Amino acid sequence: MAQQKARPAKKRSRKTKSGQTLSDKAYGKLRRLILEDELHPGDQLLEQELARKLAMSPTPLRIALARLQDEGFIEIKPRHGIRILPLSARDSGEIYEILTSLEATAAFLLAKRGLSPAELAPLEDAVLKMEAAGDAIEPWALADEQFHAALVSLCGNRRLEQTVQLYRDQANRVRKATLRLRLHPSPGQSTEHHRTLFEAIKAGDAAGARASHLSHRDGYEEALLKILQVAVF
Repeated sequence: MAQQKARPAKKRSRKTKSGQTLSDKAYGKLRRLILEDELHPGDQLLEQELARKLAMSPTPLRIALARLQDEGFIEIKPRHGIRILPLSARDSGEIYEILTSLEATAAFLLAKRGLSPAELAPLEDAVLKMEAAGDAIEPWALADEQFHAALVSLCGNRRLEQTVQLYRDQANRVRKATLRLRLHPSPGQSTEHHRTLFEAIKAGDAAGARASHLSHRDGYEEALLKILQVAVF
C-alpha cells in the first residue's frame, strides 16, 4: 500500500508581545480608523496601500478584512481592494431599532435590580457632565456615550451587553457624522430625557424607565434618519 503523505502543518497566527495575533492587531487598527472617521465612507483602498499604512504583511491583513466585512464595515472587491461602506439610512434605522429595544430592556432590568447610589454613580456622573456641557456638542457626546455604556454594563445581562456593543460601534459612525453637521437633536432636550430616565431607574420604576427610554430614542432616531436621508457622506 502506498505510503500516506504527511499533511502539512497548519499555520498558526503569529502573536505580538501583547498576546494579540497579527490579524487581531490589523483588525483593531482598521476598525479604529473607520470608527474615528479617519477612513471615510465611500473610500476605496488597495490592499497594498493598507498593508503599507499598517506596516502589516498581506496574510493577517486579509483575515482582518474578512472580519470587518462580516461586521458590515467594508466591502471586499476582488482585484480592486476594499471600499468603506457608506452610511445607509435604512441600515442605520435597523441598527437603532435593535439598540432602542435592547437598551430599553437594560433600563428595565437595571431599575428592577434596585442598585445602590454607589452602583448608580457612573450613570449619575454622566448626566451631571451632560448638564454641565450644555450645548457644547463634543463634551456632551462623550458624556452621552458614558451614560449608555453604563446603562448596559450595569444591567446584569452579559449577552445583552455583548450584542449592544456590536451594534453601538456601527451607530457611533452615524452619530459622529451628524454631530459634524450641527444638526444633531438638541443636547438640552436630550439631557432632560437622560435625567428623567436616571431618576426612574434610581426610584426602581422599571416600567417607567423602559417607557422613558423608548420615548427618548424614538425622537432621537427619527431626527438622525432625516439627516441621513438628505446628507451625503
